[in-house]
Amino acid sequence: MKNVKQMSLPELEKLADDIRQRILDVVSRHGGHLSSTLGATDLIVAMHYVFDAEKDPFLFDVSHQAYAHKLLTDRWEEFETLRQFGGISGYTKPSESPYDYYVAGHSSTSVSLAVGAAKAIRLRGEEGERLPVVMIGDGAMSAGMVYEALNELGDRKYPAVIVLNDNEMSIAKPIGAISRILSQAMASPFYQKFKQRTEKMLEHFPDSAAYMAKRMEEGIRMITPGILFEEMGLEYIGPVDGHDIEQLIETLEIAKQMHKPVIVHAQTVKGKGYKIAEGYYEHWHGVGPFDKESGEILKKGSAKSATQVFSEKLCDLAQNDEKIVGVTAAMPSGTGMKLLMERFPERFWDVGIAEQHAVTSMGPLAKEGFKPFVAIYSTFLQRGFDQVVHDIALMNLPVAFAIDRAGIVGEDGETHQGAFDIGYLRIIPNLTLFAPRDNKTLELAVEYAASFPTPCAFRYPRGSMMLEEGRYEATRFELGKAEYLEEDGEILLVGYGNGVGRAVKVADRLGESGLKAAVLDLRFIKPIDKALLEDAAAKFSKWFVFSDGAKKGGAASAIMEALAPKVLQKIEIVSFEYEDRFIPHGKTEKVEESLGLLPEQIADKILELKGL
Repeated sequence: MKNVKQMSLPELEKLADDIRQRILDVVSRHGGHLSSTLGATDLIVAMHYVFDAEKDPFLFDVSHQAYAHKLLTDRWEEFETLRQFGGISGYTKPSESPYDYYVAGHSSTSVSLAVGAAKAIRLRGEEGERLPVVMIGDGAMSAGMVYEALNELGDRKYPAVIVLNDNEMSIAKPIGAISRILSQAMASPFYQKFKQRTEKMLEHFPDSAAYMAKRMEEGIRMITPGILFEEMGLEYIGPVDGHDIEQLIETLEIAKQMHKPVIVHAQTVKGKGYKIAEGYYEHWHGVGPFDKESGEILKKGSAKSATQVFSEKLCDLAQNDEKIVGVTAAMPSGTGMKLLMERFPERFWDVGIAEQHAVTSMGPLAKEGFKPFVAIYSTFLQRGFDQVVHDIALMNLPVAFAIDRAGIVGEDGETHQGAFDIGYLRIIPNLTLFAPRDNKTLELAVEYAASFPTPCAFRYPRGSMMLEEGRYEATRFELGKAEYLEEDGEILLVGYGNGVGRAVKVADRLGESGLKAAVLDLRFIKPIDKALLEDAAAKFSKWFVFSDGAKKGGAASAIMEALAPKVLQKIEIVSFEYEDRFIPHGKTEKVEESLGLLPEQIADKILELKGL
């Protein structure tokens, strides 16, 4: 670990510049999160100078901005493997380093973790020796979980330092020069000492004098952004310049010595140090490989992504149907909702990192006769599970869930893989689940969802569908009906969603080896086509199932639940869905290879099982 505590200010500033260059070099070649982590570099250097990462819990919210932390904690050379299969994670990960206190990948968990850590520190009798230190972005402050944690922290007064990395806008905009002067004054050692002395002195004053002094302080604070936190029982310092390391160190030292819960509000610039990315440019948040000199993205897929297909089709439908509305949670570009928000700003919303609110808020719109689409990644919809159950399905309201990033998403790894949505949604009453197999059937899925009278959800992958468009004629969805794509064969391959493309590729490989396979597209997993499955059981004794989802609660499980025991006795079902584990990060093909799920690997396993 770099001994930053022994460095002079010029050395710390040089170190921050070196870290930015290392991040820029690696991310430009391999991809990763860029603008947020460049913007947080000075803050992280100052945090490591003031606090002790060996004993103080460092909690990075989401943690995609923690690259500088990795580089400061014995991972400078290993950083070359960032987000690569078998390499270091793009997020904090305790199994990777003892300096990573907690796994993070989803937003707005850090303050709750700090409260838990503070409770443990108190119970262990280590207050004064250890201190939870949080870095949280202003975007993560839109989630209710943060305020639940701040509420308890302000009430219990556990010592903790929360660095609010404000890189987009202030929580409450400062009012000109007066606010800047006052905020800087409040961050000074003089003000903090003066405040503490005043509080002690007022204990001996008559009530009237104490009242007047308190009102004066409150009047000053009303024109600073800290009023919200102060009212919650938290100390507030800021805003401070998040790129002035000297000022940051001085401010963090003050916060450290206060032995209270303290918010340090630091204003930073996204992309700091790389002019092309400086400022609020969403496309520089997470990037693929790019040319450092020009900023041009080097690798662009030629095939249209499933997200783009969904976005364009929904936009077409919304053009002709004013009842279609939609929401996303801080992912307007990622989910394709940005196009609709630009075209129909009064009917499509980004509510910030607030999946629970996003889901629930669409319920009344459906009740009032509108047709809401909730576009959220599979991994993030997990955060709104209770709302899907209680606020949509229980009411049986016609909300459509467009589940993006279903299946393996690659370099983001365990916290982002879309493995569980089939299982966690299939158990909910009133909810219909279906999935397209290619671009054209995805368009038909959007059409079907737009007119569906009760809650429904359809899933599609990151990037392009495995099955090329036009291989099979696209037919409209009919509730609970599956269809054969290839009816003849010695064995049956059953696919669901993008798993159909995998099944077709496996069938092609098997055909080259002389084994003909029939292919069935489930289309619906709830309700499932029990009649067609029973018919298939009379024709095929060997079934192989594909879904790009977890095996537990997945497609094979749904099939076995649907068939009677006497039918199941006639067939053997082998699932090529994900085993009961969290799936590591890396390029999707490398990850699938490690799981034995490449079409050629599956074909070889099937041939082995058949004795061929």
